[in-house]
Amino acid sequence: MSHANHAPTNSAANSPKLPILVSYRKTPLTARDEQKLATDIGILRAFTHVYCRKLHGAKTDDLCPDCAALLGYSIERRTRCPLDPKPKCKECPVHCYKPALRKKMQDVMRVAGMHFVFRGRVDWLVKYFLAS
Repeated sequence: MSHANHAPTNSAANSPKLPILVSYRKTPLTARDEQKLATDIGILRAFTHVYCRKLHGAKTDDLCPDCAALLGYSIERRTRCPLDPKPKCKECPVHCYKPALRKKMQDVMRVAGMHFVFRGRVDWLVKYFLAS
């Protein structure tokens, strides 16, 4: 299977519907699963854009090459997750991220998470803890 069709766009405003890869799942995606996947990917995009803007000085919605590659990898990992229901990555028994990229994504979540909390996005924090 070619991964070229699954590369993310660099613009958050230019977010086409992503293809859903079901070959790794035992059951087909329901509408609720697709909505959860879309929400998770939207959060990954938002967090990666904030991180890139804060640490790499991105002035627009475009990501630097490293952040774009990390976002593409993260979207692929989330889309291919075979676990149902999907646990939080830090609680998952199957760490599918490469160790270096896992650490990088943890940094993204830390930096962007604090950014959103300090800007009033406490609703994401509440949802995170209620999902436990």
